[in-house]
Amino acid sequence: MPIVGKGNKTRNHGLPSCTGEQTIHRQRLMRAKKSLASKSGLHSEPTMAHIDVVDIKVLVSDWENHRLLDSGDGLKLEEIGGVRMVRSEPKAWWKKSLPPSEWSKAVAVHEEGGREGRWKLNAHCPRDWETHLGKLKLQLRFMDNSKQFGVFAEQSPHWKWLAEQKTTATPRPRLLNLFGYTGVASLVAAQAGWSVTHVDASKPAVAWGRRNQEISGMNQEPIRWIIEDAPTFVKREIKRGNQYEAILLDPPAFGRGPSGEFWKVERDLAPLLRACRELLSTQAKFVLLTVYTIDASSILCHNLLEESTQGLGGKIDIGELALRQEGSQRLLPLSLWGRWQGKSQG
Repeated sequence: MPIVGKGNKTRNHGLPSCTGEQTIHRQRLMRAKKSLASKSGLHSEPTMAHIDVVDIKVLVSDWENHRLLDSGDGLKLEEIGGVRMVRSEPKAWWKKSLPPSEWSKAVAVHEEGGREGRWKLNAHCPRDWETHLGKLKLQLRFMDNSKQFGVFAEQSPHWKWLAEQKTTATPRPRLLNLFGYTGVASLVAAQAGWSVTHVDASKPAVAWGRRNQEISGMNQEPIRWIIEDAPTFVKREIKRGNQYEAILLDPPAFGRGPSGEFWKVERDLAPLLRACRELLSTQAKFVLLTVYTIDASSILCHNLLEESTQGLGGKIDIGELALRQEGSQRLLPLSLWGRWQGKSQG
């Protein structure tokens, strides 16, 4: 199947353009609807009445400050902000491409073991460092209780798309970012003219997001930073009568809220999306969902968004997020996504 991509262009928001210029891989998914061939409908073989074609779009990061150098044997070798590292990668089932000498150049290796594993850093590796996304500055950090370091590079196609939803409306349209982590999407949206409410159950993650806002020189931008369990916050917002023109959701497979609430995506995501429907204003523009569950499907994202936006019109796009391995056509699939856009959004 064809893979198409165009050059990287920069608009006045400081981020590379997204539409038509990111790499997109389209898969044709055939959904057959069956009917009975005989008049009586008894003891007859079903035949194909018609076929619907659904596009599954694979969005590939081209963020210049992140490089996937190699992957395989359950590991990935990557570099971000000039720091080369090795982490486990459950989706890398194939063999490595580069020799051990290249992997040994990593200055940080995440070792599995215990509850979350630990980072092993060499003498030349910083524990904290910075990188940039357009005009944004982002703080990165190795933490012993996580193999993450503050940013998910595969999300960059979404950040570009968000930047293109630029608005100069007054008052600013409202965007709710649930499970917002360290706030990259929140900063991009605020930079594009949105009034942002950022929600995450982790106090350190929210503090990290505030720090990113500060070092990016964006303290004047309207971002509310909320430490709360996402479903709890949504229920309270419904009672308050608050509404939003856009909602982002990037839920983990499992998680705990600040008051001990337990999140399980298979059980809790559908009810949360149904509740989010009540937060959408009559001028709602979009809902963007990302799911990292390995045994799910982007069709699942479509079904969930279809259910939660029923009657609103608009359209739904679905697909995967991936990283391209440097020097090859190999894609490392990392996430599923779905996006509902209201009628005014095309």
